[in-house]
Formats: sequence, structure tokens, C-alpha cells
Amino acid sequence: MQREFHFLVNTQREDACHAATETARWLEGLGVKVLFDHESGKALKQPVVAPTAFADADLVVTFGGDGTLIQAAQLCSEKATPILGVYYGRFGFVTQCDPQEVRGALRQFLDGESEIEERMMLKGELVRNEETVATLHALNEIALQRSIATRMMVFNVNIDWESVTSYPADGILVATPTGSTAYSLSAGGPIVDPQVRAMILTPITPHSLGARPLVLRPDTRVELSVDLRGDAVVSADGQSRLNLLTGDRVVVTKSERVTRLVQVDRSDFLFKLRTRLLWGARS
Repeated sequence: MQREFHFLVNTQREDACHAATETARWLEGLGVKVLFDHESGKALKQPVVAPTAFADADLVVTFGGDGTLIQAAQLCSEKATPILGVYYGRFGFVTQCDPQEVRGALRQFLDGESEIEERMMLKGELVRNEETVATLHALNEIALQRSIATRMMVFNVNIDWESVTSYPADGILVATPTGSTAYSLSAGGPIVDPQVRAMILTPITPHSLGARPLVLRPDTRVELSVDLRGDAVVSADGQSRLNLLTGDRVVVTKSERVTRLVQVDRSDFLFKLRTRLLWGARS
């Protein structure tokens, strides 16, 4: 039976576009059917797959940075399609494969020798008038934030049905260990090994000395709300954004979905800490 791979490419990167087309040609020579997502396929004049069928593949390969891989995770998590992220970006904490490793990693996958790592995801339920009106899934984080034109708001945190705290801030987010090196890190949250199962609660620029990041067990129920005096939104991985109304609550729990990543190097996370954050580098 013919294997089918789907490609998602950051078309703003010329090197990523070139690598994707060359890799597709090489795979086709091995008898693998390769289709591109609609946007990059159109830009690169390559055969495309319908958006609704993007996850229907043996493997999804992304060429870009973490944002490109996160986009693929949003498309693939429901069907748990494995993803190989090829690094063409600025930071690259989630992408697993450097450009020179891609053919070796793909051969290993075709030979059935790849290890697949399952990454925890979050589920955010928007509750309005005691009814769930929307459900979001995230690999990195679920975030509540004020809109750009709105002044600082008061955010309320309830953990496992207990009221914990309220504080004025620009927002608050719940991150996975994978997301601990993304928005949560920028907001002052801790770095957590991505193979740990945990939830990280991180305030976004709080106006309170008592507001601190908090690491919680993975089966925690986190309920977030905001005292609305302006506009606020809830987002998942920065991809999906929904406006909040007065009285809305967002309940965040561990998702039943996972993101499955092709593992290239077991020590990859530690290597990235050293190189991406310049740990140990001399000034």
C-alpha cells in the first residue's frame, strides 16, 4: 500500500520552500505520495490536499519554526497523525529535526524504526450561561488576555473548585510542558521537561507581587474568568481566538487528545536549552 505524506511549509522562508520541494521529489522517487497544504502547495506549484483531509496521512512533515509545527498540531491532533518538524525558524524548541537530518529521519520512519513521542495537550471549554459554547485544544497554551485597546483587567483563578486568587494583569495562561518554552516562558514561567505531565499557570504582566507561576498536576481543573471592563479574548496556541462576554468562564483541563511527534534525538531538549538559550556561552 502506497504511503502518503502531507507537507506544511512556512512560505515566508525561501530555504524552507526549497527544502520541501526537494524532499518531496526525493520521497516520490521512493514511491511515497506527497501532498502539500493548500496555501504552500499553491505558492510552490505542488499538488495539494483538501484542508479537511490534511490529517489523513501516514506522516505530516513541517518545514518552518515552532509556529508551523503548532499549526500542524492543531490540524492533526484529533486523528493523532504523527508529525516530523524540520527546523527552519528562529527559536525551534518543538521542531525535532535539523535540515541535514531530514532524509535520515524519513528513511527511519519508512522503515518502521522511528520512536513516536506523545505530547500532552490542553482542553479549554468556554462556558456561557452554564453551557459549553466552544471547545479549544492546545499543544502550547490556553490564554485569557485583554484586548490591545483595553486597560489592565482583574483575572480570577479557581483550582479544583476552590477560589485561589484574583489579580490585575494583562492576562493569564495555562501551559503544557511543551508550551513552557513558548508564551509562558516570555511571561516569566518555568521551563519544564516536555515529557513531564503537568499544567503551568502563568500570569501575564501582573500588577501584584503575589502573582507567581504555579506548576500543577495534570488532572487539575483550572477555571479562569475576568472582571470585564473592556474587551477580552481566549485563545488556543494563538491560533483560535474567541471574544469573552460578561459572566463567561474558561475551564481548562488535560485534553483527551495528544500530539504525536517523531523523535529524532532523545537528548534533543537538553541540546536546545544549551544552544537556543545560550547557556554556558561566554560573553
